[in-house]
Amino acid sequence: MFYFNKFKKIIVLTGFFLFSFTVKAGSYEDFFKAVQFDNVRVVQGLLQRGFDPNTVNPDGVPALMLAVREPSLKVAELLAAHSSTKTEVRNDKDESVLMLVALKGYLPLVQKLVDNDADVNKTGWTPLHYAASGGHVPVIAYLLERSAFIDAQSPNGTTPLMMAAMYGSPEAVKVLIQAGADLRLKNELGMSALDFAVRGQRKNAKELIETGLARLATRQNQPTPNVPR
Repeated sequence: MFYFNKFKKIIVLTGFFLFSFTVKAGSYEDFFKAVQFDNVRVVQGLLQRGFDPNTVNPDGVPALMLAVREPSLKVAELLAAHSSTKTEVRNDKDESVLMLVALKGYLPLVQKLVDNDADVNKTGWTPLHYAASGGHVPVIAYLLERSAFIDAQSPNGTTPLMMAAMYGSPEAVKVLIQAGADLRLKNELGMSALDFAVRGQRKNAKELIETGLARLATRQNQPTPNVPR
């Protein structure tokens, strides 16, 4: 009888573990299917049951990165705001989730990521570079408000203003200049923001930068005002 009862317990425990494994496997599949199709209700339900928001798919891509890549914006916002989500994840190009979101101009998602400790000033290419490349003024303004380095330099010395001048919009160039971006910086190839605008055949950006340079030159050539002693 003793051995029978012991054998019975083994069978019950084995069945329990198999059931738990099946449930977890089903949850895994449900989770990533919901991420793919932006089904926020299913993802939220699984998170409430304790599912790890940092789970990676079979290719090793974290759920948050996958949601942004799809894009599944409702799920991405849910994951970005979750207290257990690791927001500072990178892809194989060292691009953070915040960088990709900034490039696409998704301001509400940018805000949630930054509020949940995404790095505004990561080393190398930064979210501000990407926002400037996309010409997304609201995202640029928000990142600057959150202490983004306006003259952040990429590995080859390229600044956000240079990216805005060649790839972004005149509005992006204007807001960066008004916020104090250094117009005279050059990258490792010796190219300035003006050179980027010329190469990109961005007439409006070129004119804005030339105007900014002219004003800078005028200020520097002005005589020092008399200061009362």
